[in-house]
Amino acid sequence: MSTQPSTSLPVRLLRGFAMFWWDFLVGDTPELFVATLITLGVAALVSLAAHANGVAVVLLPLLVILSLTASVARAVHKTRR
Repeated sequence: MSTQPSTSLPVRLLRGFAMFWWDFLVGDTPELFVATLITLGVAALVSLAAHANGVAVVLLPLLVILSLTASVARAVHKTRR
């Protein structure tokens, strides 16, 4: 027998829903999730604050390539240790 009180169905459903999205978005590489948020934020700020949509269009793929390169380099470094 369990000594912990059972949680209600809505709480279990909400927790399951939150855990699904956490696993889907963050997964096992939280640095890519953070890099995605930073990349989208920087592109949005450049587009809105400076009204430089052209710069934002060029900046977005460059930041994505930079973050993916850093993630792969980190993973390679981690496996070689």
